[in-house]
Amino acid sequence: MEFLYEYGLFTAKALTLVFALLLAAGGLVSLAHRQKSGKGELEIKSLSDRLDDIIDHANQLLLSKDERKKLQKQQKKQQKADKQSPSKPNLFVVDFKGSMDAHEVDCLREEVTAILCIAKPEDEVLIRLESGGGVVHGYGLAASQLQRLRDAKVKCTVSVDKVAASGGYMMACVADKVIASKFAIIGSIGVIAQLPNFNKLLKKHDIDWEQHTAGQFKRTLTLFGENNEAGRQKFRDELEQVHQLFKHFVQEHRGELDIDKVATGEYWYGSQALELKLVDEILTSDDFLLKQNKERKIYQVKYSIRKNLVEKLGKAASIAIESSIGRLWQKSQQPGL
Repeated sequence: MEFLYEYGLFTAKALTLVFALLLAAGGLVSLAHRQKSGKGELEIKSLSDRLDDIIDHANQLLLSKDERKKLQKQQKKQQKADKQSPSKPNLFVVDFKGSMDAHEVDCLREEVTAILCIAKPEDEVLIRLESGGGVVHGYGLAASQLQRLRDAKVKCTVSVDKVAASGGYMMACVADKVIASKFAIIGSIGVIAQLPNFNKLLKKHDIDWEQHTAGQFKRTLTLFGENNEAGRQKFRDELEQVHQLFKHFVQEHRGELDIDKVATGEYWYGSQALELKLVDEILTSDDFLLKQNKERKIYQVKYSIRKNLVEKLGKAASIAIESSIGRLWQKSQQPGL
């Protein structure tokens, strides 16, 4: 009986020690993770290898044995020729799927910096762009990142498979060339701002709201105070100023446009956008890459920011809410098929 007692006591102590060590190790891991949070990682992978693998796999399935042997001989000859000839130029591919606050620009600036560090004059960049626009300052900075490529004389092509509207088009117009699919949504060169006002509701419940400012137009419109016509007019003037800046920016980069005709806030589908010279060619990013793969080595450049569990959960919730709002907006604004 005493042996069992001592054995049980020893086991309890051992388990306690192991549990304490696990807690300590978990604390160290958590601390290390917190210290790394916010730091990113640059990834560069070959899309040419992926496309070549798809072609090889299809040939294995579709060609006869004799046809495969003939193809292998041709490929060996081509490989020898490639070794003797100068190396192919590179095509760097960057994906930008922009949200309302344009926080994706944090990764875009890192990706552009990486490309500028290694790009040669004969290289090119493809931006696969998808965005319905958002905050002015965010998309202004995103457009400036693409301007860095042009300033460095690195050719930049923007591909729009789905949508590049408002701030998204502000980015697209910077490129040397803009391609789009037939039904991609292009344009929306306009400015919008809207906000509710709860002043009547507060008055109904005898709630006072005070707001003190220094400067006549420090605050033009307010959520809770009583707005006046002077404030409304000033707000509209500010929107018009932003619109004029937007128009001048687009005109500067696409001089052939009839800017007054396209800067109405309307959007157009790809084929219409081509007629209006908002885009240069009707072509999907997939077809563009297939053509380029014959002449260039294609690499995808991606910068990812590490996130801890709380950040991941918060991001997932944010994406879900934004996606829901986006779907509702699209349903109310766009015709269905």
